[in-house]
Amino acid sequence: MSDTTPLSQAVHNSTTRHAIFLVATLNAGPAAAETVRGWCEDVGNLVRTVSTRAPEENLSCVCAFGSNAWDTLFGSPRPAALHPFREFGSGERVAVATPGDILLHIRADSMDFCFELATLLCNGLGDAVTVVDEVHGFRYFDRRAIIGFVDGTENPEGREAVDFTVIGDEDAEFAGGSYVLVQKYLHDMTAWNSLSVESQEGIIGRHKFSNVELDDDIKPSSSHSALTTLEENGREVKILRDNMPFGRPGSGEFGTYFIGYARSPAPIEQMLENMFVGRPAGNYDRLLDYSRAVTGGLFFVPSAELLESLAERTPAASVAATAPAPAGSAA
Repeated sequence: MSDTTPLSQAVHNSTTRHAIFLVATLNAGPAAAETVRGWCEDVGNLVRTVSTRAPEENLSCVCAFGSNAWDTLFGSPRPAALHPFREFGSGERVAVATPGDILLHIRADSMDFCFELATLLCNGLGDAVTVVDEVHGFRYFDRRAIIGFVDGTENPEGREAVDFTVIGDEDAEFAGGSYVLVQKYLHDMTAWNSLSVESQEGIIGRHKFSNVELDDDIKPSSSHSALTTLEENGREVKILRDNMPFGRPGSGEFGTYFIGYARSPAPIEQMLENMFVGRPAGNYDRLLDYSRAVTGGLFFVPSAELLESLAERTPAASVAATAPAPAGSAA
């Protein structure tokens, strides 16, 4: 990654105790689009305004846009690999696509700071958008998911994390950006807890207590660990996860909010295909017998610099700037 690559948003910020995930759709009309474009300039300022009151809370926000919203709000050029969420699987085992134009990933070590920032950001958007999903996540014991296993063990760190998540020269106009894919999973905890620990370990591919990966000679090829491990030219391809548990015990709701950042959507999509279709087909992730994806969205995360400058972007001007000149016109 070049030293001149624009600074990314808070993709690589350290893990926090709490998070709010907000997904919104853009309302119709030029006024709504204009409001969102102007709001882009305010996101960074609002984060700084709130976080200055207690820097130790590690408050941050990542703002991202879906494929259709990008065209409506900003026109051309557009991020090279941005497209609508691709569904995988069939029948009762499907990685579903659900509406979403704007994603906010807000993190802090206390929920009050997440809540304050979310309130200010939503106030700025006003009636320009409709929030279609909101999840308040929390860190569960020693980074464990609701199902009891440690989550995010294979996350890249340091320079490797940047290399796997930040766009470079392959799409120079959007260097410093990232792609992010989100899904909300609901778990059948009654059925899951009825399994023996040994059976759960075979489904995940790790020992539950120690988090040590099962030996290859005993780890099932249908385990979650096996199907989400990718290699290319002898090197493991990684994504950066910051999943969070969520739930409402009184309503019997227990879930995991999956969020994965990458330099391209391709590795995350390959993991989903392996999980929901199988590798080979039919050898699917047995965790899906106890977990159901109820949302799915793919978004582009502009660099911090680009996010602020999007306030000045106009789709008509962008399209005109890239359109070919009429036949017979002067060069």
